[in-house]
Order: sequence, then structure tokens, then C-alpha cells
Amino acid sequence: MKSSHQGSSHAFSAPRRSALKKLGGLAAASMLPMPSARAAQSLKIGYVSPQTGPLAVFAEPDPFTLDQVRGALASGIKLAGKPYAVEILYKDSQSSSNRAADVTSALILEDKVDLVVAASTPATTNPVADQCELNGVPCVTTDTPWQPHFFGRGGDPKQGFEWTWHYFWGLEDIIGVFTSLWEQIPTRKTVGSLWPNDSDGNAWGDAKMGFPPVLAQKGFELVDQGRYQTPSDNFSAYINAFKSAQVDIVTGVVPPPDFANFWAQSGQQDFRPRIVTVAKACEFPAAIESFGARAEGLSVEVWWSPAHPFASSLTGQSSAELAQAFTAYSGRPWTMPLGFKHSLFEVAVDVFKRAAERSPEAIRDAIRTTRLDTVVGPIDFASGPVPNVCKTPLVGGQWQRGTQGLDLRIVENSQAGNIAVQGRLEPIRYA
Repeated sequence: MKSSHQGSSHAFSAPRRSALKKLGGLAAASMLPMPSARAAQSLKIGYVSPQTGPLAVFAEPDPFTLDQVRGALASGIKLAGKPYAVEILYKDSQSSSNRAADVTSALILEDKVDLVVAASTPATTNPVADQCELNGVPCVTTDTPWQPHFFGRGGDPKQGFEWTWHYFWGLEDIIGVFTSLWEQIPTRKTVGSLWPNDSDGNAWGDAKMGFPPVLAQKGFELVDQGRYQTPSDNFSAYINAFKSAQVDIVTGVVPPPDFANFWAQSGQQDFRPRIVTVAKACEFPAAIESFGARAEGLSVEVWWSPAHPFASSLTGQSSAELAQAFTAYSGRPWTMPLGFKHSLFEVAVDVFKRAAERSPEAIRDAIRTTRLDTVVGPIDFASGPVPNVCKTPLVGGQWQRGTQGLDLRIVENSQAGNIAVQGRLEPIRYA
């Protein structure tokens, strides 16, 4: 990793203090008006995130993000020339779609929020957006590939949605990143898939829209044992099939606990693929730490990092500075959701400042015309690829040994040439 980014490296270190301990206090504090703006009327942002449950690793940056955003908005903002305080009402989806829908409904009907934001896989973003669409409340979501979000909600490319907007990369981008990664190393081009029976797994494994047709076109042989039920603690059938087919590349979109079971059992059964590129499970330092020595060499898509050449419209921080601030606050390495959680509030503040009046329709119209440079890149909802959606850049990375432990280094940028690579993919080394 470049020396300018060492302060925000993913090198493992003992936490100085746990950001997650602040979660309860911030959840309550974030519901209060800004101290210096209590005389002003408040704009209300509802924020839904999986604070608990199997997807809680996505919420690790939330305490820092809420603290930082509240500080940046301490003096309030102006909407249509009028001063407002800003309240952030923080709700836990508990990693459950039903719970996400329930808390969103409460934010809308009981708390009367002006805008809802949400992130962290279709299990959260889809039910949140559906509730907002149903109730006519403006909503912005991120951190779900756009196809599972848009088509998973029954989106029509000819029509789109009225109240809900989303930004992130798509399956076409991650397929491009993964296959370009794999072509850096000689293999038999035999790919074993781990796709759970959920919104992500079904989208990624879709015979028309997902990985299978592109892999076939690029000369990869796919070994697909079908969707597994998550959570799962036994992957022996998959491992046996992969060994029988001489699989040397493993891919999937797997929650960290499931992959931990698969990867431990692979070691026990002497399954040694040359490349393992698995989304979700390999994205987070906390999960990578739990894999121990077998974490080195795992690869994954990278949606955001300290090396990304973007800056915050809210705080002015570069990507590297935001990562460094998070580490100083939490004692933890930077994590990919950090940039996207921060960017949700960049968009929200920009929308409020441009709205013609404080009404759902005016806020909706301001979202529709968003063109904003953020810490995760440009957000322009007029750019497509379908109505109500815009894309952010995607590259590929590998967990490689650094001076202080494992670093997530960018090793592939075929889909986003403006983000520099920091090395090349290396085959997994086994003891």
C-alpha cells in the first residue's frame, strides 16, 4: 500500500476503543436536534441499517458516520432560504427484511421523516425502498448491486419508480472485475460457485442476467451445485463436487459466517483452489481476521478504499483522510461501507439544500436532479443504466501480506481506470 495511505491501511491491530460501544448512545443522541440549532424547525432523516444480525459487519462504520455527520451539521442547513436543524433517526433492520419494512413504516407514519436513507444488501435496501414507494416518501439507498435492487423490487426499465433512488455498481461490473482478476493467473478456468438462496445469490446465479452466460462466453466452466440455504454449517457436498471437477477458482456472494464454515471445511478436506474471490465474506477486516492464516490471498471486489481519488462534498475529506479519521476514532482498519455510509448523507444534505420547498414532492424532485461529486465518486441519477439508478466505480483487490499484517490492495481496475492498481493478483499459498 502506498505510504500516503498507511494510516488507513487494513493492517490488523488491537482496537484502541470500540466504535460499536458508541452505537446505543449515538442512536439516541442522533434523534435530537443539533445543539446550536434547537430554535430552528428540524428536517428529519430516517436511517435504516443492520446494526445486529448476520449483516451487522456492514454497520461497523455507523457510529463514526453518525458522529461525524452530526458534527458537520451542527449549525443546521438552509432549505429554500429557511434555517433548519437536522435530526437523524437511526433504526436497526436486524438483518431482516421484515424488520426493515417495519422500522421504515414507523419512520414514515409515526416519526414523519422527510427523507429515508438505507444501505447494506437487498435484505435492507429493498424493503426500505418499497415502504417509501408505497407511502410517497423520498428515499435514497446504496450498497446493493443495482439489478437485485431494481429488478428485485419489480422495477420496469420503461417506467422506473416515483419516490426511490439507488446508486451502486451492477452485476456487469463485478463479473468484469472477477473475470479480469482470474485471467491474471493460469488456471483450468473451472469455477465453483457458492450462491445462497437469497436476493443476491439468485441474481448472481441467474442463467440470463448473472454470472453463468458471461463465464461461458469467456471460456470458464461453471460447477454450480445449486443454491444453498443460509445460514449453513455443512459445505461437504460442495467441496466434494469442486474437488471432483478439479475446481481451481471459487466464487460466490456469501455471508461471513457461511464462508467461515466453507473455508475451514475446505482446509480440513484438503481442497486447495488457486483463487478464491467471494463477495460479502471477504470485504471486511473483521471477517478476514476471523479466518486466521487462511485469509491471506483471498480476493474480492473493492467498492471504496483510501486509494480512491474522490473527496467528500460534506467535509472536504479525501478518501484517505476519511479512512484515517475512522481509524483514529475506532482503532479499527478502514472498511468498504464507510465511504458509502458517508455518501448517503452527502446526497441527503445536497438534496435538502436544492429543494424548492419542504415537501415530499420538492425533495423527490431534488433527488431526481442530483449531480454530486462524493467520496465514492460522481452521483448522477440521470445517467442510468435504468431509471432511478446510477452506478459507482468498481475495482478488484486481494488480501496480501504487508509490514503490519494483511492489506487489501487493489490489483485490478479494468472497469475503473481512474483508480490506480497497487499490485497484481497472486495465487493462494498453502502451508
